[in-house]
Amino acid sequence: MRLDIFSEMQHPKEHWTGDNHEHRLIQETLEQAKLADEMGYGVWWQVEHHTAVEFSYSSAPEVMLTAIAMSTKRMHVGHSSVLAPGRFNHPIRIAERGAFLDHLSGGRFQLGLARSTIPEWRVFNIDPESTRGQMQQAFEMVPKMWTREKFSWDSPEYRLKDISVIPKPYRKPHPPLWQACSSPASFEQAGRNGVGALGVTLWASPEEVAEMIHVYREALRTRCEPVGEFVNDQVAFFTFVHCADSEQEAMENGAAQAAAWYTNGSFTFFEAKEAFIRTAAELESLAKDPAGGGLTGQLMRKKDPNAPQSRAQRLLGRIVAGEDVPHGQVWEVLSEQDSLIVGTKDQVRKRLKRYEGLGIDALMSFHQVGALPHDKVMKSIRLTGELIPEFKTPAAP
Repeated sequence: MRLDIFSEMQHPKEHWTGDNHEHRLIQETLEQAKLADEMGYGVWWQVEHHTAVEFSYSSAPEVMLTAIAMSTKRMHVGHSSVLAPGRFNHPIRIAERGAFLDHLSGGRFQLGLARSTIPEWRVFNIDPESTRGQMQQAFEMVPKMWTREKFSWDSPEYRLKDISVIPKPYRKPHPPLWQACSSPASFEQAGRNGVGALGVTLWASPEEVAEMIHVYREALRTRCEPVGEFVNDQVAFFTFVHCADSEQEAMENGAAQAAAWYTNGSFTFFEAKEAFIRTAAELESLAKDPAGGGLTGQLMRKKDPNAPQSRAQRLLGRIVAGEDVPHGQVWEVLSEQDSLIVGTKDQVRKRLKRYEGLGIDALMSFHQVGALPHDKVMKSIRLTGELIPEFKTPAAP
């Protein structure tokens, strides 16, 4: 399993100190990327979000990735992921920018595509029903633009006649393609397209991760019609990673608060807050009434309300609903999670091995989360990076 890095460029308001706080965030991100390159991480994945405020300042990832590519030597740079509906990014612009980044990085560019979600569709006036089809068209168009001298396309969304997209990528036939995946349907689509799967479900249990990997591998095996010139059959998953010298240090650094803040921020930004609170309340009810309707509910939902994953959902539901839960209680519950990797090097190693055993090709380690201080993020990147030689590392495709 390869260790990669995932970056949202998060910036909570408590860090908005001084007139240059935005500039400081950008410089800190560059420092983190340089360290990741020195430590031997495989790919730096930069997300694309718009009007996300505290949750993500990564509104122009192609610019940030250019700066990172020019200041690193070995690490690949991955756009995870270009928002593919045309009102965000026309396929021509995706192909042009990707090719330039591939040249500037010396062939170290990785391209992911995504549909985005409700708030960003609203900002850019995008019909949600059109997003999956437009992303599919982008997957089919971009590699052809990269490899053909003249390109044509005719659909209700895009009408192109004998256009030449320049430059062509540095890497031949073209950079690897990936799809951001958060549901079984998206993993299946990635497999059908013969592109890599970028799993972006933070709270998925190892069992759920294994199920989604199975869907992807089966689609690759039985239904694959590659959109590009080659199949990229890799799976990468992201999760929160914070490594410190001790559990106490990790807690003092704010790891538990950061995980809770990220969960609250993501469900708020993606407008899934009410559904998450409702699910958490149902689990809480089951836990309080195991002898009554709770048993029936457990049978129907196939969920144990006291399992670590469910306990975390119940606690996070309370936080998202506005309850001030003590940090010690947050830490106790979140530290049970196999879906989070927090603690000492030994603890981090053990949980990395658990992910490796699921058959993923890369773990996108998510270090810069919430209000974690820059120096603590740097230490976590360094300590986790020291474990890289212990893993059999597949090269970035």
